[in-house]
Amino acid sequence: MSPISDPTERAIVNGLQGGFPVAPHPFRIAGAALGLSEGETLEGVRELVASGRLSRFGPLWNAEGLGGGVCLAAMAVPAERFEAVAELVNAHPEVAHNYERTHALNMWFVISAERPERIAEVAAAIEAETGLAVHLMPKTREFFVGFRVEV
Repeated sequence: MSPISDPTERAIVNGLQGGFPVAPHPFRIAGAALGLSEGETLEGVRELVASGRLSRFGPLWNAEGLGGGVCLAAMAVPAERFEAVAELVNAHPEVAHNYERTHALNMWFVISAERPERIAEVAAAIEAETGLAVHLMPKTREFFVGFRVEV
């Protein structure tokens, strides 16, 4: 996988974080702000996702505000199984991504579901598929932290 070095791709990644127009032609509006056409913007996003340089492109919904649930989860995954377990975890639509930490619980991910009780169902399915325990860590307090990655 090549890094994001193309100026158009860099403009797309840097320019589309933190907000996206809700309109009939959102890529036209977003592209215009970047000096790109609707087609260039849409194709750029498609290529970044298809190549794996972006893991996903889409909205971040407030699942709880919509009546659903969200929960941080972690697993202790043997190093030699990490990639295989990551594929199984990521196959669940309720999991957007996971990441590795240097800790006994070395795989962390967030489960977001339409119904709060679905969180336990997804965790149980992951445990059955992997043979590994999923540790659920429901939030007790919410913090809002902005995060941007400039490339």
